[in-house]
Amino acid sequence: MTAPANLPSEDVGTPVSVKIRERVLAARKRFNANDNIADFIQPGELDRLLDEVAEKMQTVLDSMVIDTQNDHNTQDTARRVAKMYLKEVFKGRYTESPEVTEFPNAEHLNELMIVGPITVRSACSHHLCPVIGQIWIGVLPNEHTNVIGLSKYARLAEWIMGRPQIQEEAVVQLADLIQRKTQPDGLAIVMEASHFCMGWRGVKDMDSKMINSVMRGVFLKDPTLRREFLSLIPRKA
Repeated sequence: MTAPANLPSEDVGTPVSVKIRERVLAARKRFNANDNIADFIQPGELDRLLDEVAEKMQTVLDSMVIDTQNDHNTQDTARRVAKMYLKEVFKGRYTESPEVTEFPNAEHLNELMIVGPITVRSACSHHLCPVIGQIWIGVLPNEHTNVIGLSKYARLAEWIMGRPQIQEEAVVQLADLIQRKTQPDGLAIVMEASHFCMGWRGVKDMDSKMINSVMRGVFLKDPTLRREFLSLIPRKA
């Protein structure tokens, strides 16, 4: 059997997920549900991975005794689900961080800036049920802080949330990312979200929300600044 022109002969018959996993392990990197593994995916492999996931998703439907051969509603469900996971709701695992243009703080801005609410969508890594909510970001810049456009905060949040997540860890990941890119004197993030693993299953409570926050720098040290930020967030009751 000869390998396709664009595929090394040693890769023939080896699932692309195995090759990606081998690269991650060789680099001694973590590949938890909320980790980004884009550095280990070569050009064209994401489409091959989609094919592999679709094939395995079909076996899940078969094991659930769903007649996808004759049920016109589910004939393409396996591929639709695979595409949804890899290229939409979990896109943040498989793609590189969005390009964010950074500008020097030429005017030496040093006043509190708040961005939000940013609507975010994710899925809990326990049941892969939707997590939908809002994020508010507070930044206290200094003269050395890199300034980024308002829409870029939303793109960074979408990238972090586009993975199976636990809300408490997601806000920390987002805070770490913004901290690295902007280097402000203070950074505050608050997230409020509904978890469908509570409303769709389990206790079936759609009214409960989870709220958590991360405070860095002066937001952690200055209670007056922290209160100002929290008082300016127009959260729904």
